[in-house]
Amino acid sequence: MFTRGSILGFRWAVLMIMAVAVTADSPYRFFEWNVTYGDIYPLGVRQQGILINGQFPGPDIYSVTNDNLIINVYNNLPEPFLISWNGIQQRKNSYEDGVYGTTCPIPPGKNFTYILQVKDQIGSFFYFPSLAFHKAAGGFGGIRVLSRPLIPVPFPQPAGDFTVLIGDWYKFDHKVLQAVLDRGHKLPFPHGILINGKGSSNAYFTVDQGKTYRFRISNVGLQNTLNFRIQGHKLQLVEVEGTHTIQSTYDSIDVHVGQSYSVLVTMDQPAQDFYIAVSTRFTSKVLYADAILHYDNSNKAVSGPIPGGPTIEIDYSLYQARSIRTNLTASGPRPNPQGSFHYGLVNITRTIKLVSSAAQVNGKQRYAVNSVSFVPADTPLKLADYFKIDGVFRVGSISDNPTGAKMYLDTSVMGADYRDFLEIVFENRENTMQSWHIDGYNFWVVGMDGGKWTPKSRNQYNLRDAVSRCTTQVYPKSWTAIYMSLDNVGLWNIRSEFWARQYLGQQFYLRVYTPSNSTRDEYRPPKNALLCGRAAGRST
Repeated sequence: MFTRGSILGFRWAVLMIMAVAVTADSPYRFFEWNVTYGDIYPLGVRQQGILINGQFPGPDIYSVTNDNLIINVYNNLPEPFLISWNGIQQRKNSYEDGVYGTTCPIPPGKNFTYILQVKDQIGSFFYFPSLAFHKAAGGFGGIRVLSRPLIPVPFPQPAGDFTVLIGDWYKFDHKVLQAVLDRGHKLPFPHGILINGKGSSNAYFTVDQGKTYRFRISNVGLQNTLNFRIQGHKLQLVEVEGTHTIQSTYDSIDVHVGQSYSVLVTMDQPAQDFYIAVSTRFTSKVLYADAILHYDNSNKAVSGPIPGGPTIEIDYSLYQARSIRTNLTASGPRPNPQGSFHYGLVNITRTIKLVSSAAQVNGKQRYAVNSVSFVPADTPLKLADYFKIDGVFRVGSISDNPTGAKMYLDTSVMGADYRDFLEIVFENRENTMQSWHIDGYNFWVVGMDGGKWTPKSRNQYNLRDAVSRCTTQVYPKSWTAIYMSLDNVGLWNIRSEFWARQYLGQQFYLRVYTPSNSTRDEYRPPKNALLCGRAAGRST
């Protein structure tokens, strides 16, 4: 346990670290989180869940552009623990990213203070536990980054702002699921869907008739695309992972694993209760869950069947994805201020083609990118790079293009130069839906289509108003192309958001390098950095 004296002493130490580690002219927000196991019953059976301050899901993080977030995490689990921040770019500071390739886990009974800045960002994101298979036990929560008061937002202030965390869920404890993967098997189909940590008809959202509300929807699940809809109401899309969008209206929205969307919903129906429905996409068996939208003056409970949604139709989802575009007239913070350059006019310096695959290696199920199935090293790669520790990883251990080689195991790291402008093509030759995330960056989703990508595919790119985001889907037997400006030095995780695939090797790290040793380009390791593996005993 942690005593009051130790907490106060640690706060003083953190204040000393902050004096040099964060931007002094931006506000600070302090959080203290106690991470424990506890009993949860989301699908009606008792499970071991990960709680933050006794909550499942964890508490929301509220912040404003450029705020400094000081998050002191006490690990009271009996095993190491890490939290990562999906969509928070950690500008010049990959040491705080909270994945094992950059950050040492928090040992049992110990604490670590993350020092983050939401530099030049707005939008809807989430945090989650990144180590082992903890994500299947909870420990996740919403992050919202509001615009500064003087920055205009391209829609009126909503009457309320809801976080909606949706995801597929198992009745099995996470350690059982991890053991299945460790034995070399695939996971079974999930048992259900949760909405804000609850099963069907247990989550409520109370609204006033005639008013408009913002719903920030994040898919924090393990593997399935989910369709979100509200009975009798339209969804007006306004923001995707930090980008204001053209405000198109939809009956429902597909939210792929790891993605976040903001929609405005006007309560323009008679005074009664309505279903909020969530269901799986592209699955032979369709899972459903519902929540209740409750008008404050309602005199009628929900009635009738839960509204149906699309099921296996890919064309519907692809058309919707292509319709999501950036609102070029909206103001907002960004590392690339509007007008400094336009992504469609920049010369590509390098094209990378990433092909996913699934196979057996040594009799066990594995997943790979360009034939390489990632295995963690004994030391976080970013610390090994900083301390120049040989033998931990090798830059260039994954190629820019598929080699056709048989799948093999390695600690895969791709090198890239600061200020390069990349074209990355994700090609999915399998019959499964896929979702890919890149830490440290947003990127422009310039194209997606069926079949194999060829240079002629560039003719259909959107080079004007493609959406900028950090997680993109790749449809079965299809490709997705992105543009990305390498303006953030560090070591960044590129991973499948299908968590079993990520756990069994479908990920790698991109080392964005500059020979400069200036803090103008990259910060030093934080003074309070945990040091483990071959970095133990060294000094930052």
